[in-house]
Amino acid sequence: MNTTQRKSRMMLITSMCIFGTIGILRRHIPLSSSVVALVRGIIGSLFLLSVIFLSKRKLNTAAIRKNIGFLALSGAAIGFNWILLFEAYNYTSVATATLCYYLAPILVILASPVVLKEKLTSRKIFCTLTALVGMVLVSGVTETGFGGISELKGVFLGIGAAVLYASVVLMNKRFPGVPAYEKTILQLSMAAAALIPYVLLTEDMTALSLTPLAAVLLLIAGIVHTGIAYWLYFGCMNDLPSHTVALMSYIDPILAIVLSLVLLREPMSAAAGIGAVLILGAAYLSEK
Repeated sequence: MNTTQRKSRMMLITSMCIFGTIGILRRHIPLSSSVVALVRGIIGSLFLLSVIFLSKRKLNTAAIRKNIGFLALSGAAIGFNWILLFEAYNYTSVATATLCYYLAPILVILASPVVLKEKLTSRKIFCTLTALVGMVLVSGVTETGFGGISELKGVFLGIGAAVLYASVVLMNKRFPGVPAYEKTILQLSMAAAALIPYVLLTEDMTALSLTPLAAVLLLIAGIVHTGIAYWLYFGCMNDLPSHTVALMSYIDPILAIVLSLVLLREPMSAAAGIGAVLILGAAYLSEK
């Protein structure tokens, strides 16, 4: 692994660690997930635009125009990915929705030989299956079970969100000439645009209210957990194999669970602990 790849891997790990901490902030923001996601997209885009403006750096409009179709499509996929995940939570348990959603890294690895012409080795297959078993244990589905046929819609919505998540990763591997700032700004803007009609149709905007603390936390979520995190995430993809991006994505839920255990005193089952070890072990082994 060369210096560029090591730097990109650190960027990926850092972005996953940032994503994994948003649950702590989310607990203190009294807004629905869809509204939080919309505001995050808007704040994140504006923050990155202001960075470019203050640094007197010009947007690479030529690269944007050349890839505008895929950039807009991947940005919309992020927005609809969030929407499907929010809807999945309405029809099934958080554990089931999470398990379905985190099929995305598996889909990326399986699709990469066809879409990106990357070689699928026996080690990658083993690490992928190990991570999948770990995610099943972490999700808690083995203990809570599925709620029956009525939850089928939630399962399909969760899988739909996973397909969109995977498509975002695969599409971002196709933008080698687009700088990270431009890529992130456009995709977050498109994600926010996709969320606007959904939020207007499902939320009573007149009833929204924020405490000063919640407003500050929402600002942090928009700047750090969206603008900076997605800039790091999208900025590292061109230098890393898709299986690395996919398996490292599991750091996000693992860290979220650990933080909820340590900071929020939420219980962790023995199965979840074993699952976390399996996922981290698979991610580590895949890079050896």
